[in-house]
Amino acid sequence: MKKLTKTQTAQGQDSATEAALYMALELSAQQWKLALSDGRQKSERIVNVAAGDLRGVQQECTKAKEKFGLPATAAVYSCYEAGRDGFWVQRALQRQGVTNLVVDPASIEVPRRLRRCKTDLLDARKLLGMLLRYRRGEEGVWRVVRVPSAAEEDGRRLHREREVLLRERTRLGNRVRGLLAQEGVRATPSGKLLAQLEQLRTWEGQPLPVWLRDSVRRELARWQLVEQQLRELEAEQRRQAQAGETKSMAQVRQLQRLRGVGLQSAWLLVQEFFGWRAFRNGKEVGALAGLTGTPYNSGARQREQGISKAGNPRVRTLSVELAWLWLQYQPGSELSKWFHARFGGGKRLRRVGIVAVARRLLVALWRYLDQGEAPAGAVLVDG
Repeated sequence: MKKLTKTQTAQGQDSATEAALYMALELSAQQWKLALSDGRQKSERIVNVAAGDLRGVQQECTKAKEKFGLPATAAVYSCYEAGRDGFWVQRALQRQGVTNLVVDPASIEVPRRLRRCKTDLLDARKLLGMLLRYRRGEEGVWRVVRVPSAAEEDGRRLHREREVLLRERTRLGNRVRGLLAQEGVRATPSGKLLAQLEQLRTWEGQPLPVWLRDSVRRELARWQLVEQQLRELEAEQRRQAQAGETKSMAQVRQLQRLRGVGLQSAWLLVQEFFGWRAFRNGKEVGALAGLTGTPYNSGARQREQGISKAGNPRVRTLSVELAWLWLQYQPGSELSKWFHARFGGGKRLRRVGIVAVARRLLVALWRYLDQGEAPAGAVLVDG
C-alpha cells in the first residue's frame, strides 16, 4: 500500500473531520453546470446557472448547505478546468471565500477503451469525484494550474498580441502577392506599393484590371494598418524595457546584457516564464518548458520517445531558436564548446543536440536571473 506524505495525511484528516461543501463547475458559453456534494452522501446536487452568474453560484451553494445539513459557515472547495474563461472565475470565487483550484484539462484521466460518453453532466460529476479524491490526500489525481495575478496575466498581452499581428501581416502580404501573381506581377507589399498600383502592368503590358486593383488596394490598406500597430506595440515594449521599474522589466534588461539575446526573446522568457514562476531546480525549468525526455522502458524494450512537449509551447519554441543564436553569438561559451564536441558529427546529430542545448541554456538563464551567475564563458554587453 502506498504510504501517504505528511501533506496528504493532513489533507485526508481535514477532509474526514471538517464539514465542508465540494463543488465542481463545468463552464460553457451559455450556462454553467454545478455538481455539489458534502463528501459523505452518495447523491450529489446537480444544478445549472447562467454563465457568469456568480450570485447564482453563491445561492446554489447556500441551498446545497441546507440540503446536506451543513452549517452556513462551512468551507466551500471548488474546481474547474482551465479554458476559455481564463482566471477571472478563480479570482471571483476567492473573493466569495471559496477555495478554488484551476485544473489542467490534459491531466484529467479518461478511459481509453473504445468510445466514451462525454456530456457536461458526466464531466461535472467526474470533476467532483476527483476533487474529493484530491482533498482526501491523493495529490497525483491531476495537475493544478499556477494562476497568475491580474498584473502578471496582463503583462503577457503585448507579446501575444504581437504574435497575432505578425501572423496577420504575413497572411495579408501573401494575399497581395497571390493576387498580383495571377497577372504576372511580382511585387512586395510596402507603403510605396499602394501609391504605385496605377503604374503596375500585367504580363501583357496592360494596367491591372479594375476590380483586381481595388482588391489589392484594400488588402494593402489592411496590411498598412497591421504594420502601424506592430510598430506602435514594439515601441511600447522598448519604452517599458528601458524605463520600466518593475522586477520583470529589470529581468528583461538583465537578459539583454547577454550577447545574442534580443528584446523580444528576453521579453517573452520573462513574461511567460521567469517573471512569475518560482523554480526550485533546473529539472523544473526543463519540465515546464516541455524539454525533458520521455523514455519508454518496459521489460526488455527500451527507447527514447523524444521530448515531452508538455510545457509552455512559446518558451519551448523560443528556446530552440535561442539555442541556434547562442551557438552563433556565443561561440566561446562552455555550452557552445560542449555542443560542438558532442554533436558536431553531422546534420542529424546537430538537430538532436540543439534540443539539449536549448534545455541547458534555459536552465543557465534561470540561474543567471535567480542567482546572478552568468553562463560559463558567455560574453556580456554594456546595458
